[in-house]
Amino acid sequence: MVEKLGDWKTVQLEQDGAVALLSLDRPDVLNAMNADLIDDLRSALRVVGDDLRLRALVVTGTGRAFCAGADLGAGVEEPGETLGDRVAHSMDVRFNPLARELFALRVPIISAVNGVAAGGGVGLALSADLVLAARSASFKLVFAPRLGIVPDVGSSYYLPHLVGRARALGLSLLGESLSAEKAEEWGLIWRCVPDDELMELAMQLARRLAEGPTRALARLRSLFAAAEHGDLGTQLDLERETQRELTNSSDFSEGVAAFLQKRRPEFSGR
Repeated sequence: MVEKLGDWKTVQLEQDGAVALLSLDRPDVLNAMNADLIDDLRSALRVVGDDLRLRALVVTGTGRAFCAGADLGAGVEEPGETLGDRVAHSMDVRFNPLARELFALRVPIISAVNGVAAGGGVGLALSADLVLAARSASFKLVFAPRLGIVPDVGSSYYLPHLVGRARALGLSLLGESLSAEKAEEWGLIWRCVPDDELMELAMQLARRLAEGPTRALARLRSLFAAAEHGDLGTQLDLERETQRELTNSSDFSEGVAAFLQKRRPEFSGR
């Protein structure tokens, strides 16, 4: 049974068993991010992080878009002498904390990109562990060619690591739309699927992840991120320390017992 969690103006959070479904809900502006949306997203993520019944998260958009990036029509009502100061302050107190909180979330995350992901919406989509996109969806980075600024919300981190420097620069310098099919071909996303199958598949995968050792699944995110800029020796040390933590967990004990008893493990995320 699906249950609504919380009450926000710009997002919806629902519980479907062990899966949380978080929907951006400003369809009239293609789910563009203003201060309220970011604050609501962060508040909803805290609910997901604190509720131990929730073991996987799906993020999507309502209407015909995933997220069109920052809401440029909303202005920047932040302290600072110049517009640049106000934008930087907004990034410090909203956009960047959101990106960090997604990266640190204790459960695996799936993005279900149901339409265009543009600007900061690309970073939001790519912050997930698995990114699914409807065939009609697309990714567009217009920061530099249209606005004279650089990609943010983690886009400049995720993009070159996923598709390489040449493709990342091409997308960012030219601002051309990247189809979901091409995004899958390039390795930017996990899978491109028919539009009418997107949410069914996203929830199916989320339920599968929710049944797994979610503590270890979330650790994969930081382990693989470290591998992108560290050397082998540093990575081996990180593997050792992560294994030290996880082999002391209840999930590892259950996994070993289930393996020896030739049965399916019942993980708890602890």
